[in-house]
Amino acid sequence: MRTLRLILGDQLNLHHSWFQSVSDDVVYLMAEMRQETQYVKHHAQKVLAIFAAMRDFADGLAQMGHRVEYVKISHACSTLTLPQLLEQTAQAIGATEIQIQEPDEWRLDQQIKAWSAQTHLAVTWVNSEHFLTTRDEASQLYASSNQWLMERFYRAMRKKHGVLLDDLGRPVGGDWNLDHENRKAWKGQPAEPRDPRPTHQHEDLWNEIQASGVTTFGEPAETCFRWPLNRTEALSQWKAFVRDALPFFGDYQDAIDTQHQRLFHSLISFALNTKMLHPMELIRDVEAAYHQGSVPLNSAEGYIRQVLGWREYVRGYYWAHMPKLTQANHFDHHTALPSWFWTGKVNMACMQTAINQSLKTAYAHHIQRLMVIGNFSLLAGLDPHALHEWYLGVYIDAFEWVEAPNTLGMSQSATGNSLATKPYVSSAAYLHKMGNSCSSCTYKRQERYGEDACPFNALYWNFFMQHQHLLQSNHRLGMVYRQIERMSEDERTRVKDQAKVWLLRLEEL
Repeated sequence: MRTLRLILGDQLNLHHSWFQSVSDDVVYLMAEMRQETQYVKHHAQKVLAIFAAMRDFADGLAQMGHRVEYVKISHACSTLTLPQLLEQTAQAIGATEIQIQEPDEWRLDQQIKAWSAQTHLAVTWVNSEHFLTTRDEASQLYASSNQWLMERFYRAMRKKHGVLLDDLGRPVGGDWNLDHENRKAWKGQPAEPRDPRPTHQHEDLWNEIQASGVTTFGEPAETCFRWPLNRTEALSQWKAFVRDALPFFGDYQDAIDTQHQRLFHSLISFALNTKMLHPMELIRDVEAAYHQGSVPLNSAEGYIRQVLGWREYVRGYYWAHMPKLTQANHFDHHTALPSWFWTGKVNMACMQTAINQSLKTAYAHHIQRLMVIGNFSLLAGLDPHALHEWYLGVYIDAFEWVEAPNTLGMSQSATGNSLATKPYVSSAAYLHKMGNSCSSCTYKRQERYGEDACPFNALYWNFFMQHQHLLQSNHRLGMVYRQIERMSEDERTRVKDQAKVWLLRLEEL
């Protein structure tokens, strides 16, 4: 009996139990599919990276002796739907059973489940052997609560996996969370480490993608491509991060600098989200580096919190709230994204840096995504679904299970307070504190009114006045509303009028 096994583009886990033995009766199917390039418009480097990594993975399987059926984007079969391709391939090789690793995106999960319910083929589902929790583990923890709080989940995960605990099961150092030690602005020292990522050239693949009619945006960088395409490259990049950057990650993980894109971030999320690396191996490496004395506790805990805590937490939130999550719009925002989201031609220095970096490299770190682009988008009332599609398309590491909760739940508060306890917005003061963009901006960070005032300032206060009926009962926003109460009626009117000017001129900002 011949078995066909499907490998999706984000299932490049060489250590999966599937690959530990070789059989002539097992055939692996990998396909560069138009349906996966069309559900949103993707950054050119994202399409390049996934296809190049898939080809590398297929070659590696073939060298191990596995049978691989590979469909390139230039092949006619790439235009089939995934169910059509599975049926056609199974018939061609004489397979009677199809095995599927659980997809991580609801869209694909539903597509395959609908097909498997009516096909004559036997369809077996297996675990991807990547995550540290089941799909419903987090939702079970919050079954009796209307609000999800990551801290509760994070502590449970630390205890479950025995991470950064002393002999009595208490958190090393006495505190579970050292977030308050992760907020230093970077003033130029210590120096940003060298970029340890590999360099690739993929002009032929890029030409093939273009000739196939795939529509993308952003810079393809096909002659100087800097993302890891296999586990070996990803491990090399990871080891360099632990050695050179992790010691400073804790202090400066929230810092922004217009001239330094990476600072002390690992840029490993593309490799992690395509499963070249396993989250627990990263967690144990970081924990070991702390115990060896090579990194401080705030760096080790800060990094582990992102992988063991937040990453698993938002995945659980995603599966508990789909499909309603991607249509959520708590504040009823519907303004279209300005054209400069695709051109980068915006005058606000912080937005200019973050947007252009995203378009050029398919990457921006979490504070740029949350407190620059996301912050402005929420204050300006941009359509959260449109922003969700832009984030999903533009970032190299964006797969819906991790992107949608971050964009719609955390950044845009489109789900209300079910994920985040308050909207993550700020005026220019925070951006000035954490970065250096204000010093080169045409707008003045100290000003609230006038042509030269920073748009963030009036938009910030206008947001809270506009949505007072939804937010004033939030205990974390008491200080904001006390300040609004202290404003005179004339001052509140000036804020609203200034915000209206900016909202009517979004394309010109």
